[in-house]
Amino acid sequence: MSQAPIFPGTVSASGRPATLGVMGGGQLGRMFVHAAQRLGYFTAVLDPDPHSPAGLVSHHHVQTDYSDASGLAQLAALSDAVTTEFENVPAGALQTLAGQRPVAPGAAAVAIAQNRIEEKSHFVACAHVSGVSCAPYAVIETPAQLEAVPAELLPGILKTARMGYDGKGQVRVKNAAELAAAWGELKQVPCVLEKLMPLKAECSVIVARGWNGDIVGFAPQRNVHVDGILAVTHAYESNMPAALALRAQAATKSIANHIGYVGVLCVEFFVIDDGSEHGGLIVNEMAPRPHNSGHHTMDACDVSQFDLQVHAMAGLPLPAPRQHSPAIMLNLLGDVWFDPQGQMRTPDWQAVLALPGAHLHLYGKLHARPGRKMGHLNITGADLAGVKATARKAADILGLPGLDGI
Repeated sequence: MSQAPIFPGTVSASGRPATLGVMGGGQLGRMFVHAAQRLGYFTAVLDPDPHSPAGLVSHHHVQTDYSDASGLAQLAALSDAVTTEFENVPAGALQTLAGQRPVAPGAAAVAIAQNRIEEKSHFVACAHVSGVSCAPYAVIETPAQLEAVPAELLPGILKTARMGYDGKGQVRVKNAAELAAAWGELKQVPCVLEKLMPLKAECSVIVARGWNGDIVGFAPQRNVHVDGILAVTHAYESNMPAALALRAQAATKSIANHIGYVGVLCVEFFVIDDGSEHGGLIVNEMAPRPHNSGHHTMDACDVSQFDLQVHAMAGLPLPAPRQHSPAIMLNLLGDVWFDPQGQMRTPDWQAVLALPGAHLHLYGKLHARPGRKMGHLNITGADLAGVKATARKAADILGLPGLDGI
């Protein structure tokens, strides 16, 4: 597939400047908008929230539902190409837009990521190429399928097929009775039961693939989650064994190539204890967009994941990114805005911003609440020891979890 480049800073015969559109107005959309505007593009955001972080900084904000026909028509009229900032934008809306403008990633790829059943099937289908498969699993859509779950899949994690993220829609179960009760609690919606694997670590890989099949990517990040939400990302050369890092990179590119993906893709992996020296690798899930674990690229690399998102959708060359500094990314949830007694407070930004190599990114959200992603803090430096020491200081100042052992 090929796509004529949409060059920044150009103006059409009708007088409209080159404009890139995004479905979704959250923080990922905001950072995409900033990257596009830095290159000279105008931007358009479709999001129903009048105070959406991306809508507040974009040239155009279409305030409609994601499936609203008039809103989609308006976004198409404003934009030369369209992307998405989260995977739960209706695939049908992307398909509608694709009839008028280039859309990356396409509706078919996003639909796979929206449904864990489809996602698992995709991972299994390309395992012979990627060399990495997912954890053993069973699909549960009917009482008969529930009854037929093999005993060897327990203990496991029951996950809703749709709308689960940041630990939502997931229940750990030890036996058949707990499984049946959990499926009832989840309203008997279609689910996937995954066998609980002996986990050593979690990592992710971010790649960008162009319309012409060119593909580039970043080195794997090692991730630490707390209560199902990403807390810390370790992004430096020694963050995981080199052999596993190469396998994860190769697998991610294979997964993207298998469906002719266009845009930025993140694939998350588990490193499991399989008795080998460094452990085995299994694929967990994919996100058809930039990812929280890639935010370090904004300060530690010469090209960020958002820069690559712009390049890929606009048909521009994809430069191979280079990481110039070791980095640790700390996720800033709304909890930081509350003291131990639950009272609102302003985080001690004075102390945080005095730290060497501290890069604060806040998302412009007006209201903090526990568990809500409000921003992130990238720590970079000339050497890893200094980065780790600064990250520990920042975590102490802000009361952040997830830095055990560094």
